[in-house]
Amino acid sequence: MNLQDQVNKTSGFTNLELLAKQVVEGFISGMHKSPFHGFSAEFAEHKVYNNGESTKHIDWKLFAKTDKLYTKRYEEETNLRCHIILDNSASMHYPKVKTQTLDSLNKIGFSVLASACLMTIFKKQRDAVGLSIYSNTYEYYAPEKGSDRHQAMLLDQLEKTVITNPQEEDTETYKYLHQIAENIHRRSMIFLFTDMFQSNEDEEKLFDALRHLKHNKHEVILFHTYDSEKEFNFNFDNRPKRYVDVETGEHINLYAENVKSTYEEAVRKYFYDLKLKCSQYRIKYVEANINESFHKILTTYLIERQKFV
Repeated sequence: MNLQDQVNKTSGFTNLELLAKQVVEGFISGMHKSPFHGFSAEFAEHKVYNNGESTKHIDWKLFAKTDKLYTKRYEEETNLRCHIILDNSASMHYPKVKTQTLDSLNKIGFSVLASACLMTIFKKQRDAVGLSIYSNTYEYYAPEKGSDRHQAMLLDQLEKTVITNPQEEDTETYKYLHQIAENIHRRSMIFLFTDMFQSNEDEEKLFDALRHLKHNKHEVILFHTYDSEKEFNFNFDNRPKRYVDVETGEHINLYAENVKSTYEEAVRKYFYDLKLKCSQYRIKYVEANINESFHKILTTYLIERQKFV
């Protein structure tokens, strides 16, 4: 028995599908008190009526119930294609948690649950969904489909992903994004969950790969997944510690307060530059802090979907 593997082992989610449904139900009920009231439980079949549009397809029965004007959408209008890409490299399994719960998630746990929540809303919208997972290999690919059986298969794969123990080595994200781009032929919304950890020399290659993902008029949404407490604010006590690169195994011994201000300044600059670069490439950049709720993730999808259709 490898003792270190046992120490690092995560038990995963008790019931990923149920937890995702609970998060989405809370999100939808909250929308009734928010600017997104138009996205109700009926949003799969209707869209808000805009002045100047034809009144031919207004749903008057729904108007009688809600006092708001909605137009009916036809089946072919609502069926979008969505593809989720998960970075499953070693750094995404930080910080170590024994059990993935809503109040205790690491980066891969947050990304997996966010993906399951998105899939729950895709199902309500009748949108087809595909999935790609990579680490130091292209681990998994499933094309976009909309059946219940297909979604159950993807949820099962997501649950397995949480409890994997990736090897400690550099992840060449750009290489796998190129391969994934070749697999997605029809116009799709693409959601990428990654912590964006790669060597400096790979940065241009990474954005070339992201640009490749945008071909065929795909819409690319980058969820930059990070732990604000440890990776952004560097909130460690000032006892001497060994800090280990979870991807390469390299380490350094230091006191946190000796590098805290320099580190945080460098990270803020990195986030700013990343956001700017995404804007230049017309990639939707969204900070996905694992210490926050999933509302930003789900709201981003709903807003971007309205633009996409």
